[in-house]
Amino acid sequence: MLAEWGGGGGAGAPPPPTAALPGWRGLGPVRRAEFLARAGTLLTERGEEFAAVITREQGKLLAEARGEVARARAVLDFTAGQARLLGGVTAPAEDDRTFAYTFRRPIGVVGLVSPWNFPLAIPMWKVAPALLSGCTAVLKPSPLTPLTAALLVEVFQQAGVPDGVLNLVQGDVAAGEALVANPAVAGISFTGSLAVGTAIQTGGAHRLLRTQLELGGKNAVVVCDDADLDRAVDAVVHGAFGQAGQRCSATSRAVVDVRVREEFLERLVPRVAGLRVGPGDDPASQVCPVVNTVRRDAALSAIAGAQRDGGKVLCGGGPGERADLPRGCYRPSFPVHRRSRGW
Repeated sequence: MLAEWGGGGGAGAPPPPTAALPGWRGLGPVRRAEFLARAGTLLTERGEEFAAVITREQGKLLAEARGEVARARAVLDFTAGQARLLGGVTAPAEDDRTFAYTFRRPIGVVGLVSPWNFPLAIPMWKVAPALLSGCTAVLKPSPLTPLTAALLVEVFQQAGVPDGVLNLVQGDVAAGEALVANPAVAGISFTGSLAVGTAIQTGGAHRLLRTQLELGGKNAVVVCDDADLDRAVDAVVHGAFGQAGQRCSATSRAVVDVRVREEFLERLVPRVAGLRVGPGDDPASQVCPVVNTVRRDAALSAIAGAQRDGGKVLCGGGPGERADLPRGCYRPSFPVHRRSRGW
């Protein structure tokens, strides 16, 4: 729970992150890493619980959710291992009466704003480094995946992290704006859209708020005429349809040499047409639903835009319509063949 800043949240309430900062900072990185190591053990012990919650909230396949749990544990292990590498350096000076050196200090309270597509892994790669470095943190997850974030904070509490060190605030735009505007917050780490990242940067610029912004991606697979086409098709199918394409690293287009274009499409289209769309907790599913109707409509809009530009839908092209599909937002499949201009 996040206590009221500027004096605590009343009797029995946890201290605010500003009050918890001196004690946490004073532990030093090696002792702080011990908390991360314990959290990693607890995360593994509760791995199936986390995977089930991720699939239920976000929709991804259970196998993908288990992979995310493993990734989060790897982030914790790696970060804890950095504890003895956080020292400063000594530097040459211009005269022998000067001793030049640097050392590292935490910047203070940080706000961590995370998206819905990796509701455990992305918060973890924000939380773990912030805590190891001696900062106290306020995690604001996406409102689409609140429970996964709550369980993450619970794991750190179980690991013994003191009250007020890692705090959770649920909400949407208003909660994020409050973090950016709060003078007690020294930095913001954000992963998400360009529009929101720009708003954070401009919103905190007047007070020189430190920001770390990981924004959207646009990724192409380039297939040359000497490529192994089976491997190229495997890469495109995995990259474009894994997690229903809801990744900043997802394959958004294939740029194919005109000399192998038709052969590439002859192999790609049946693979995509054969993918089984279904709920994430169905072992037979190969493509999960998208997270909500907004993302489904965005996919449909992208298909319509490609068609307006002269593209041709080679399979799928609409929402999933299989009779046995349960209620959900199922992304259409859409290898779109744009008209070539010679490459």
